[in-house]
Amino acid sequence: MNDKNKSAEFSYYGLYLLKYLRENHPDRASDTDFIEGRADHAADVYEQSRLEGATPEGAQELAMAALLQGLHFSKYNTVIEVLWNEFADEIDPGTAPLFALTLQPALEEVFARYPLTDGFVYTPGYNELYTELTGAVAIYLDEHGV
Repeated sequence: MNDKNKSAEFSYYGLYLLKYLRENHPDRASDTDFIEGRADHAADVYEQSRLEGATPEGAQELAMAALLQGLHFSKYNTVIEVLWNEFADEIDPGTAPLFALTLQPALEEVFARYPLTDGFVYTPGYNELYTELTGAVAIYLDEHGV
């Protein structure tokens, strides 16, 4: 079954997560087991919250938090940000998302040195990561070109 047909079978939470992954973690968007498992968990959180007396809005908020837990920081979006901000003269902003997908595996060693939690972007470590990524991209471009 192709990915388009599979996405039609996802629940509301599965479809929401699929869209979120395509935009923020495209390398994970084809992991249907992850999507289904996380969507099922979010639906369970919603149901349990309602049984415990939460309002529909409150239960939905808890379900969405469970659905997106650990996914707020995006390596992909961070690489695009570096490309747009630091390399706009070398890389056309319109091609930056595709180039970021190609470039991201070469940057994994840099990412591995940081605790990439949901709130990482709000820590001083994010500025250090950004600086290191800028240097690593510059080296990559010198060695491989665009």
